[in-house]
Order: sequence, then structure tokens, then C-alpha cells
Amino acid sequence: MLRSGVLIRHNFVLRLRDPGQMLSYILVPMVLMLVFKPLYVKALDGSTLQAVTGPLVMFSVFALAIVGNSIMLEREWRTWDRLRVTPATQTELLIGKLVPIFVVLVFQQLVLLLYGSFIIGLPVPGPPGYIALAVMVWGFTLLAIGSALATVVRSRGDLLLATDLGSIVVSSLGGAVAPVALMPPWAASVAHYSPGYWGLTMIQSAISGDGGETLRAAAVCLAIGAVFGVFAVYRLSRGWGRSQLL
Repeated sequence: MLRSGVLIRHNFVLRLRDPGQMLSYILVPMVLMLVFKPLYVKALDGSTLQAVTGPLVMFSVFALAIVGNSIMLEREWRTWDRLRVTPATQTELLIGKLVPIFVVLVFQQLVLLLYGSFIIGLPVPGPPGYIALAVMVWGFTLLAIGSALATVVRSRGDLLLATDLGSIVVSSLGGAVAPVALMPPWAASVAHYSPGYWGLTMIQSAISGDGGETLRAAAVCLAIGAVFGVFAVYRLSRGWGRSQLL
């Protein structure tokens, strides 16, 4: 645990020294919530739920870039193999690398939920336990997807293309831009295959206090995260063909 603590502290320092990307994924959705609130309130019978959770989910998916970049740096600096030959175990290395990013993802969501409640007018969310569960499960899912993605792309350019394009597709099809009920039939039928759909459903259900739907969506998100997480651990534990870029 001591070695993991050292790595966690080191990676927290790296995150704090380069906060620009994270700040943009917090400030931009705040602006979008203000801009789109009148539209969503009028179109959805006065509800602010979509106005808050839509941008929240969209830009939490964009935060996949933060996860990917943190691992790509190890490949560019060629430091991962050096860490692997230290006394630290593979588990300790992964914990030290991923815990700070998980905290960043959870922090982003909590800040946007608080902003939505106090500034946008979102009704007081449901039981805190549901909110905590939704935020942590969604953070885990994003962490797993981003980690897996970073182990297969060939360059930082490929990573940015995959995260930007993938984030728009996943969040849009998931209902972050417009509710699934208002989508064309083909898009509505595809939406259930998007992680964004289950993340949005989970967070909206948690805010509404619907425990059953929150747990159902959380189970799906955990399954998605587990699949991507196992793949990421497999790749990381074998050095993805050494730490240098392909």
C-alpha cells in the first residue's frame, strides 16, 4: 500500500500541474446548461433534468481523453516498463495510475450536479446513496473504457480522434443531446447499445429517486466497465507490445 500511495501522490501531482483539460470539461457544460435550459424546459414541460444531465454525461464521456492521455504519456515517455521492473506489483502500479483519474472523473460529475442544483434549478436530487452509486459507477465505466482505448491506439492523434468522435457518437446516441423518445426510430433502436444511454439513465434515475432503475442501469454499466477493464489490464500487464508507440 505504501508503494501505491507514492504512485497515487505522484499522479495527482501530474494532474494538478495540467488542469486545463479538466477545467474545460467542467466550464463548457456549465455554459451549455445555461444556454439550453430554456429550450429543454419548454420542450420537456418545464423539466431541468435533461438540461443538466445531458451536458454532464456528454462531457464526462469527453473526459475519456484525460484517461487516455495519462496512459499515452507513459508510452511516450517510455516509463511504464521501468515501473514494471520495480518492486511494485502490477496491481499497485495500476492502482497508483488509475485512482487519481477516477477521483478526477467523480469530481467533475459532482461539481456539475451541484452547479445544476444551485444555478440551473434542478430539483434536489434523490437519496444521496443513489447519487453516489451512479457517480462512482459511471466514473468506473469511463475509466475502464478510456484505459482500454489507450492501450490499442497507435498515437496521440489517433487517441484524440477516437475520444472526440466516439464521445459525440456515444453521448448523442445515448440521449445526452436529445431524449431517446424524440430521436428517429433507427437512432432510438441503437441507443440501448450505447454506454452513454445507460450512464444517462442511471444518473437521471438516481436524481429522480428511482432505485430500481438506478440499480438496473448500474448493473449494465458495471458489466460494460468490467469487459473493458479486463481487456485494459490484460494489455497493460503485458506492456502492449512494449511501452513505445507502435
